[in-house]
Amino acid sequence: MPMNDPATLPATLPDLEQVLRPDKARATPPAFAALDLGTNNCRLLVGAPVGDGFRVLDSFSRVVRLGEGLQHNDMLSDAGMDRAVEALQVCVQRLARRPVRALRAIATEACRRAGNGAEFLARVRTETGLPIKVIGTREEAELTLESCASLLRGGGRRALLFDIGGGSTELAWVRLSGVHAAPELAGYVSLPIGVVTLAERFGAGAYTADGFAAMVDGVEASLRRFAALHCIGQELRQGGVALVGTSGTATTLASVSLNLQRYSRPAVDGAVLSRWRICANSAPSGWRSIPASGRNAPPSSCPAAPSSPPSSASARRRRSSSPTAACAKACCCG
Repeated sequence: MPMNDPATLPATLPDLEQVLRPDKARATPPAFAALDLGTNNCRLLVGAPVGDGFRVLDSFSRVVRLGEGLQHNDMLSDAGMDRAVEALQVCVQRLARRPVRALRAIATEACRRAGNGAEFLARVRTETGLPIKVIGTREEAELTLESCASLLRGGGRRALLFDIGGGSTELAWVRLSGVHAAPELAGYVSLPIGVVTLAERFGAGAYTADGFAAMVDGVEASLRRFAALHCIGQELRQGGVALVGTSGTATTLASVSLNLQRYSRPAVDGAVLSRWRICANSAPSGWRSIPASGRNAPPSSCPAAPSSPPSSASARRRRSSSPTAACAKACCCG
């Protein structure tokens, strides 16, 4: 489809200054919006506070592959930027449906890393009016923790949060001090490894036994320093460690594990995954039925299942008392 197809986009976009009207929004139930422009996806979430959480009023997600080719030349491609701008124009249209009290729009690894990232965001501001800010890796980890905080107050000593994105993977090592204490960020790391970068690095070889093993070895090597620094292996052996995966890759794994034909937020939210279950359901008949854009599950050369069931991990759509934090590196619309 050509960019800015008149069948899908109006001749002019709404003026964001008219859409974002705090005075007008106060006359109706408050709505807050957050936009996350990642390496692979563009996501929008609009929500209203309800009790300790929020109710989703609208959501939008599109695979834009903004970081396509970034690994090779550290620049955003023209095609990737065009796809992202088109998706952002749709987001502006969605924002115009109701008064919004506040909007936060962020960009992550692709725009952090690209030599033309700032130029691209200036173009976005001109063509859509969206004021997108690039956030750093620490803030990304803090938003991950804030979004998952309510899920971590059920006991345990530690938690390892992981968010596998398109261009990077964020890990947060969290200290838990009881049901009534806020989780504490003990350490974090952002690795330049994501579904887009791995796909470009390994290509079709990732779907062979040797290629998949090489991919796993490379990722494992990248994790060693962080794991050693925080004695994560020892902590896991002692028990009381929660593993929580967030965002699209984790929820795609959950969908494959549950044999879902279509993505279902209620089914995926809070799903507990075991290695047994993932391996059993990511065989060719399972993962090949998922559209190519959503195949973030392991290929059929899944490592052999262990002799006893290992620790499980929960894959959750993040919920928070802050809708902005919940979407700003949190919402995972499938």
